[in-house]
Amino acid sequence: MQLTENFNLDEFQCRDGSKMPAAVLVNIKLLAGNLQVLRDYLGESLHINSAYRSPAYNTKIGGAKNSQHLLGKASDLTCKSKTPKQLAAVIEKLIKCGGMKQGGIGIYPGFVHYDIRGTEARW
Repeated sequence: MQLTENFNLDEFQCRDGSKMPAAVLVNIKLLAGNLQVLRDYLGESLHINSAYRSPAYNTKIGGAKNSQHLLGKASDLTCKSKTPKQLAAVIEKLIKCGGMKQGGIGIYPGFVHYDIRGTEARW
């Protein structure tokens, strides 16, 4: 299922193959729309390492118990031309100008976490 011009549902599925609940799909569509804004701004593709996680998979990989990934509101992503810190700065800029939804931004070695929780969280 194509969610935006450049993102399809398969990119957001849980890596353990479990079925995404229908209620999560609403959040995934909103997340994909925000990531499309980021992709359009950068003019290059984004790689989604992780998006929706089933409770079992989240536990298996040591995810936070209240992870936004469980709700389909989070993605861990990379792009070739930016370090995680640089990519986070671009997301921050787009949030401040109203292009992307306010949420969580976490900088990790090798990727950036972005979520659409609706309140500011930074780590």
